[in-house]
Amino acid sequence: MRPNFRRRAAAALASIIGLASLTVGAAPAGATDFYDPPSPLPAGAPGDIIRHQAAQFFLDPVKLLPAPAKAQRILYRSTDSADQPIAVSGTVLTPTAPWTGPGARPIISYAAGTQGMGDQCAPSKALAVGQEYEGTFISGLLARGYAVVVTDYEGLGTPGVHTYVNRKAEGYAVLDAIRAAQRLPEAGLPADGPVAIAGYSQGGGASAAAAELQGTYAPELDLKGAYAGAPPADLTPVAENLDGHYAVGFLMFAVASINAAYPQLDIPAVLNDKGKALEAQVENECVGDAILDHAFTRTADLTADGRPITAYLGEEPYASVVAEQRIGTIPPKAPVLVAHSALDDIVPFEQGRQMARDWCAEGATVQFDTLAAPTHVGGFVAAYPLAFAWLDGRLHGAAATSNCGEF
Repeated sequence: MRPNFRRRAAAALASIIGLASLTVGAAPAGATDFYDPPSPLPAGAPGDIIRHQAAQFFLDPVKLLPAPAKAQRILYRSTDSADQPIAVSGTVLTPTAPWTGPGARPIISYAAGTQGMGDQCAPSKALAVGQEYEGTFISGLLARGYAVVVTDYEGLGTPGVHTYVNRKAEGYAVLDAIRAAQRLPEAGLPADGPVAIAGYSQGGGASAAAAELQGTYAPELDLKGAYAGAPPADLTPVAENLDGHYAVGFLMFAVASINAAYPQLDIPAVLNDKGKALEAQVENECVGDAILDHAFTRTADLTADGRPITAYLGEEPYASVVAEQRIGTIPPKAPVLVAHSALDDIVPFEQGRQMARDWCAEGATVQFDTLAAPTHVGGFVAAYPLAFAWLDGRLHGAAATSNCGEF
């Protein structure tokens, strides 16, 4: 490995770990029972509240900086990728700041970026103990007077394996979180007011998926727009980039997710003993663990026949499942902002741009911004002001513009 590349990789790895490792061990004491849903689930509709309790949101792990909001932890009904009802946990945040814009106070469904696979990694747990690395962005939304709901997604906190980068499961969880926030009396939020969606990385994919699915799954929502930062819209180029990468653990998160959601694929059958052990291990890891424990692993060392996992993605029965996760095939009805760094080292820029181009071709209103910040983490920070300004415009009534044909 060349010295300059080693230095760049080490710097990127340090910045990722510096943010991501904050989620390790984030579970607050005494909260486990809340996440165990009743069996069978009570009758109801997607977005119905199963249970809730008062919660906290701190911006630092010493708990000296409470976020400017009243917090409620929720367990709500949603739908999995097989269209079956499930319970998903999350957090509803009602800001202390007044809403000074037009109409009712808006709700933003914030889709968290990669947290990991273990139950201890759930955003609702990290928020409560001041260890959520996206807490600053969420706090910025609250300071603007927006209510925020943060889903934990399927299988984070709640029983089962987290369906990481699963298009339908994540999109449904994001949309049903809005419904849950609207139906929670303690949150004091409007039942039919304006809403928006936002997220980066895994959250960018979840936001984009929710924007696509909203028209058919949750058409009653008054969706004003969706921000999708660095979305993993096409899992094949993402996987090819991550194999042997310092963030190869994210690829193994996806393998574990697909194995859980599509057991008929029998993914363990293609893994050797080392691969099976690693796949089982990542199911209980947070993002920092996955980077520290598995950096630069090559998946050819994990399969029974010595081929990399990426070699299977174009073959059936795997190809059809991977295609199901593709984002960009349905034009969102609401306007969308897509921001992606051309120097992203984790989620390839070209596939994110292609998603935006596909939406444009289908008639969607798309603003695509190319960032120049080095690394995936750098793009996350650089997108802050763009996302805030764009969401402010949509939720204060300004018409969305499109730059389709210019990128």
